[in-house]
Amino acid sequence: MKILLAAGGSPQNWPQLMAYDKYIGIDRGALFLLQHQRPVDLAIGDFDSLTVVELQAVKQQVKAVIQAPAEKDDTDTQLALVETLRRYPEAQIDVIGATGGRLDHLLANLWLVLEDRFRPFAPNLRFLDRQNVVQFFLPGTYQLEKEPGMQYLAYCCLTPVTDLTLTGSKYLLENVQVPYPTSYASNEFLTQTAGFSFSSGMIAVIQSCD
Repeated sequence: MKILLAAGGSPQNWPQLMAYDKYIGIDRGALFLLQHQRPVDLAIGDFDSLTVVELQAVKQQVKAVIQAPAEKDDTDTQLALVETLRRYPEAQIDVIGATGGRLDHLLANLWLVLEDRFRPFAPNLRFLDRQNVVQFFLPGTYQLEKEPGMQYLAYCCLTPVTDLTLTGSKYLLENVQVPYPTSYASNEFLTQTAGFSFSSGMIAVIQSCD
C-alpha cells in the first residue's frame, strides 16, 4: 500500500503527484489536497492555520478528521505519522509539504526517523519535493536506482556511522568511520544505479536537482 501524507508547506514545492492508495492531510495539507482534487481519507492536526470556513470545508469533504489541541507535545506531522503507522504499519509512506519552508520545521521533520517509535519504519518513509527525494536507511547493503531528473546524490549520516562504503558513484568511499553527523554531498550517479553499505547508524540518501 502506498500512502501520501501532505503537510502544510506550499504546493508550489510539491513534486508531480502520482496515484496513491490513501491520502492523509496534515493540518493545512488537507485543504491543499482537496484543492488538488485528491480524495482525502484522513485529516489530522490542530488546524490552527485554517480559517473557520476552511476548516468547515475540510470537515465536510474528508472521510475522517482528528483535531488535536493547539498546545501539545507532538507536532502535527508526528501525530499524523503515529496515526498512519497505527493504521497501516506495512505501508510505503511519502511525505510532501514538509520541506522548503521554515528551517525549524524542516529539521523537526527530517529528525523524526531518529525517534525510537519511528526508527523501525524509516526505510518505508520518503520526503519529496520538486527538487529532492529523501530516503532513509538502516545498516545494510543497498543498490540505489536513479530517480528521473535528479542529478545529484548525497549520503547524509544522521548519526555516527561505521564502515561506510560507496560504490558505483562519482566519488567513492571504503569502510570509512563517520564519528558525527556528516553530509557527503554533491556526489553523482555514473549509471542508473549506485551502491552503498554501512554497519551501524542511520543514513538519509538525497537525490536532488537544481
